[in-house]
Amino acid sequence: MTANAVVVDPRRLPVPIRRPRGRLMVRASHAWVLHRRRVVRSIGAVVVLLAAVGIYEARDAIGTGFDTLSGMVQGEFAEAGFGVQAIEITGQALTQESDIVQALALQPKVSTLNFDAEAARTRIEELPSIESATVRKIYPGRVVVSVVERVPIARWRVDGVTFVIDGAGKQIGEDKGAYGDLPLVIGDGAANDALVMIRSIDRYDALKAHLAALSRIGDRRWDLIYDTGLRVQLPEQGVAQAIDRLNSYQRDYALLDRDVTLIDLRVPNMVAVTPSADAQKQIADAAKAAAKAKPKANIVVDSSYETPAEKASGN
Repeated sequence: MTANAVVVDPRRLPVPIRRPRGRLMVRASHAWVLHRRRVVRSIGAVVVLLAAVGIYEARDAIGTGFDTLSGMVQGEFAEAGFGVQAIEITGQALTQESDIVQALALQPKVSTLNFDAEAARTRIEELPSIESATVRKIYPGRVVVSVVERVPIARWRVDGVTFVIDGAGKQIGEDKGAYGDLPLVIGDGAANDALVMIRSIDRYDALKAHLAALSRIGDRRWDLIYDTGLRVQLPEQGVAQAIDRLNSYQRDYALLDRDVTLIDLRVPNMVAVTPSADAQKQIADAAKAAAKAKPKANIVVDSSYETPAEKASGN
């Protein structure tokens, strides 16, 4: 006990004044102590939500900023000597160089440092005439493109347009007249079976001479069309045998060189031919001439001749 101590009645001691603000702080303090983790998570969620809303609202401005920054960076690279200054393309014959350049998608002031060669290769290989492609960046400023094109095997004419096709029947490109030495197939479905038919005919030189086109009929069978107008109808089944028979007719009778407009081989073991109008007239005239030239029978009557019956009767 100190020297200045005074004896007082405890009931006379003052009590603290509880202010509202103080109670709130106490409650907040209690909540922080008891639910700190939950409070932190809630605050974090609110912050993330506000940030997401802010980014979404400012997305256009942010995108513009990135584009501007990217453009500035590209421009800096280009000015530093890494701009694409030359493009070398090799291997193309069917493909237009402009199509390949367009597939490269080179932007102004693009540099070899940020040019995506792999994406460019993918776009080039999507061109119809390209089998495969490689795209290389040669620093500081060259892009080298090498392509391998599909091999054309025939021309396919359908709906008035002629395409160059590969062995699988895929269109390589439109024929502008540079592939006149390739076989011509005509009609719907002709492209899909062109390779098989071309190989079948390719075994016989005599049948290929003056052959103008292979026409697909109803996507079921083929006709051979020659530049003389002659049409040879092949069967739906047994095509190889029919072609072999046609070759033997040509070898033995020069059938394809005759003045006929149609040779029908659709019936097995039989060939039907249709002469041209001039040939039919010549045939008719020859028949008439042969009939006129036929000598008449010289009939001599023997008045003494008796039939066996007359002899038997004794008359």
